[in-house]
Amino acid sequence: MDSSLCVSSPLERLPFNNSALRKLPVDESGDPGSRTVPAACFSRIRTLQPLVRPSLVALSRSALALIGLCERDVKSDPLGPEYLSGSRLLAGSEPAAHCYCGHQFGMFAGQLGDGAVMYLGEVETSTNGRWEIQVKGAGPTPYSRDGDGRKVLRSSIREFLCSEAMAALGIASTRAASLVTSDLHVSRDPLNSGRRLRERCSVVLRIAPSFIRFGSFEIFLGRDEFSGLQGPSAGRQDIRAQLLDYVIETFYPYIQQSHSHRRDRNMAFFREVMVRTAKLVAQWQCVGFCHGVLNTDNMSILGLTLDYGPFAFMDRFDPEFVCNASDRRGRYSYEAQPSVCRWNLARLAEALGSELDASEAGAVLDEFMPTYQAFYLGIMRKKLGLVRKEKAEDGKLISDLLRLMYNTGADFTNTFRLLSRVPWPEGGDIETATVGPVVDLILQQCASIEELKVANKPTMEDRELAMILSLAQTNPVMFGMVADRPEVSQQLERMGRLKELLETNQDELKRKQRDDWICWISRYRRRLASECDGTRDLSFIKKERLGLMNSTNPRVILRNYIAQNAIQAAENGDFSEVNRVLEVLQKPYSDAFGPEPLDGSKANELTVAYDGKPPAWAQRICVT
Repeated sequence: MDSSLCVSSPLERLPFNNSALRKLPVDESGDPGSRTVPAACFSRIRTLQPLVRPSLVALSRSALALIGLCERDVKSDPLGPEYLSGSRLLAGSEPAAHCYCGHQFGMFAGQLGDGAVMYLGEVETSTNGRWEIQVKGAGPTPYSRDGDGRKVLRSSIREFLCSEAMAALGIASTRAASLVTSDLHVSRDPLNSGRRLRERCSVVLRIAPSFIRFGSFEIFLGRDEFSGLQGPSAGRQDIRAQLLDYVIETFYPYIQQSHSHRRDRNMAFFREVMVRTAKLVAQWQCVGFCHGVLNTDNMSILGLTLDYGPFAFMDRFDPEFVCNASDRRGRYSYEAQPSVCRWNLARLAEALGSELDASEAGAVLDEFMPTYQAFYLGIMRKKLGLVRKEKAEDGKLISDLLRLMYNTGADFTNTFRLLSRVPWPEGGDIETATVGPVVDLILQQCASIEELKVANKPTMEDRELAMILSLAQTNPVMFGMVADRPEVSQQLERMGRLKELLETNQDELKRKQRDDWICWISRYRRRLASECDGTRDLSFIKKERLGLMNSTNPRVILRNYIAQNAIQAAENGDFSEVNRVLEVLQKPYSDAFGPEPLDGSKANELTVAYDGKPPAWAQRICVT
């Protein structure tokens, strides 16, 4: 007998140390089907649901390295696709599903849990510490409700690529190590249009220190007065204390070690979660990332970007941008994300209940917006290359830039990248020095008059809009009261901009856009001039500015159209674009694939111009 057949592969030798299942209550029932799970944080998964002919189609070397694996370890193992998809049990793994609740779109939804995710265990390495690994899309769990526990290729590709894109941008995120697809198909309605399609089942191997979330603590909530629902472990303060102890001792050991009094420790923990959440959402806002479904069950207790559903990076800057076609009221719009995160933190404080001091928790929540603003302003200064000084007027300079980007329909990512080309003011010639070349490049990233007309159409239903306009003519007092409501004032502002656009033409628009950009850039250059205090080497400051801007403003982000091109190729059996996009996204600040202007005029010999202004059809992509 060949002795090599007895040698286990690196996948089979992963060093599991499954502390969560040892330290937290586990539901041991093997009952099939969805059910309410009381008095437990996890449920055992007794039976695997193998895929049909699983195939490994993409992997992330940097994510695999976190658990001590390399590309060769995975690709050389003939059973690799089975292990990585949860179709075959890894030695030492203990399949389970996590129980949690959540507030969804503002309403308490009761028990949710890992309906399509299977915890495999925690791998502990000597160099990278302990990492929880999961398979997403591996089949039904006790929390699947009416679902089948499967994920399809398009959503799996989006999560795989965006997890790794966020990590490369330096934004805290869960990771995605591999993507496995199969010959198993399920029926889905991708556009919620009533038209169902057969789609290929796929699985992403996810990695994070922990996937515990705000909703993990909501399983202890009593009956909600609005929804009438309660958590499956309502009133079990003993288990809540157990879960809180586990989270703090394991993931916040410095807090555990520096506080002898339990309530003080818990308040320090809550404040740290607040700070991490504020930093995370500030980072999202500064790269134009919209999560899409910021329910409490999608908020990480560690401050990680968690659960990539209908996310999007903005193309044209729009504070009202909503990336989830199901979010018809815009609860999770780009501009709402900071306040929603604060709201979710308030729900976490409620779930922790007597573990916190209520008045102190309120004070911590009051710190959220100032903390967020400090992080946001700090990152935005870096995006503008303001290295040496912090000035009071910087906030106004930034807000006026965003307003200009909105009014001109400028591409968020490409415009910030181009600002590094604004020439440094030299010899006192700040006002008259030429900025024409960079303004021309920025104008190429701005919307046409027709695009702006579409963008500024009122989004309110025609009947509601007609009623408001009628009030303006018949009852000015009542109209004044209604017009002060934010949702109405936004619609009226849109109508005003649309009226202006209808009264101009493309040439007049471009002249105005050009004048407005020259005006702002003149202000920006005056601010740059103040960076030099006369005692430092100017050439060093200029170099420092460019280095900071080009390492803070990504050249490439995972735009919806880039993901869609990769998905369409993959659905036709070609995964080369998925892997090519992954390679580019892992170096988002690099000019390695071409130094030419960011005008979308050259596709860099790739199938997609990853750094260009998005094509018109990108606006029609619908994600729910």
